[in-house]
Amino acid sequence: MENCRSEYDKYDLLSESFWRNPQRAVPGRPQQAVKKGEVMSGSSYQQFQASVNDAWDMGDDDIISGIAEAKISKAISQTAALNVINSHRNSTKVTKSDAKVETESVNVNDSTTPAVKVEVRKSGVQGGSSGPLRHYPGRPRPIKLSAFTNREESNESKVERFQQLQEASVLDLNELKHLSWSGIPVKVRAVTWRLLAGYLPANAERRAETLERKRADYKHLVRQYYDAERDDDTYRQIHIDIPRMSPLVSLFQQSTVQVMFERILYIWAIRHPASGYVQGINDLVTPFFMVFLQEAAPGEELDNFPLDKLTDEQRNIIEADSFWCLSKFLDSIQDNYIFAQLGIQYKVNQLKELIRRIDLPLHEHLQNHGVDYLQFSFRWMNNLLTRELPLPCTIRLWDTYLAESDGFATFQLYVCAAFLLHWRERLMMERDFQGLMILLQNVPTQNWSDSHIGVLVAEAYRLKFTFADAPNHLHNAGKSDR
Repeated sequence: MENCRSEYDKYDLLSESFWRNPQRAVPGRPQQAVKKGEVMSGSSYQQFQASVNDAWDMGDDDIISGIAEAKISKAISQTAALNVINSHRNSTKVTKSDAKVETESVNVNDSTTPAVKVEVRKSGVQGGSSGPLRHYPGRPRPIKLSAFTNREESNESKVERFQQLQEASVLDLNELKHLSWSGIPVKVRAVTWRLLAGYLPANAERRAETLERKRADYKHLVRQYYDAERDDDTYRQIHIDIPRMSPLVSLFQQSTVQVMFERILYIWAIRHPASGYVQGINDLVTPFFMVFLQEAAPGEELDNFPLDKLTDEQRNIIEADSFWCLSKFLDSIQDNYIFAQLGIQYKVNQLKELIRRIDLPLHEHLQNHGVDYLQFSFRWMNNLLTRELPLPCTIRLWDTYLAESDGFATFQLYVCAAFLLHWRERLMMERDFQGLMILLQNVPTQNWSDSHIGVLVAEAYRLKFTFADAPNHLHNAGKSDR
């Protein structure tokens, strides 16, 4: 344990100084947009930093021991990953008449890794603002129903395959994971997520009884912990954080929704005393909540959907299932949330070493301009990219995370690496610390869709496949001073 701790020692002071901030700014407040052509001064950058310092706050966390080393396995072949990339490249040739588009090339070069060029088209900037601060980091964008359903018509055959697997007397879990990895149709997503999370058993005859029992168990937990005398500190922190959640989405400003999230988070924290409640976990409830809400209200626009339209039973099902699936989902990464989250700090260091091996010029560019990986990737690891991606894209990404045969904890490292490499060309064009940090903390993903996530996870698998037989970059993380 002491050896494990020593690996983190040199990050303790950085963590304390960078992530602790005595000012608890509330997210979602109005910000002054940068005018076209205006160059940000040092003081304006400090204002920008102050505006986003609530995206992650270490709060009262302390330092304890680290996590076990990650295990890598070859769950998918390199060929499959490259097929997805090529498929996306072909699909992006279709032009849109109502938007300006430009091609952005991302090259991942390394002496040991074949270069892959991914072309992604992004919509042109609309409106009068052309600055990079159209959306501040950590500010979720409004949800569009079309983002969830616009591909369903072409997925009928895939839906049938999912239904056949789900209706089998004994589920073929490996086949379900294989089918889910490339994305799950909305119509079957809720049931599939319950199965992939381990909330529902493989035996079809036991599922109804299991759901009834687990939902009753959750009601008992609410009476036992939430309705009884509460831990003041835990409850107070959750009560403060919930109203900050998704300030641009009116759905999450409804008192009914906020109380549901409050109960889920409080009970989870009480049942996991090693970590307790940690800011950022509230973001991890949202995808489950949205998937189960869409199951209860199919075809509804979710942005402004009043939860009072649902019955008490429907709301109870959404809440209970979100709690149990969140609990299962976090089991493999709970080390990320114990005391100062040294597990995440360790993974940040792994990411640094991985990028050094994959793309040394990019790594040196960041280092030469004083950018520490902890400053931007801590939130990526902590919130599982939920604050960097539109919600529909997060849900699509979680299709793959839940389908990971050996758990997604290791795979997420490669997703973060692929995500960073995606912005390589833009990053290499930045010539100072401020420009780099503004881009890294405010990546322009507002126009991303499922196809972008398909490329991201395919490239992540390509990286994982390449390094699966040479995992020293994981074990030796922290030894390089580059």
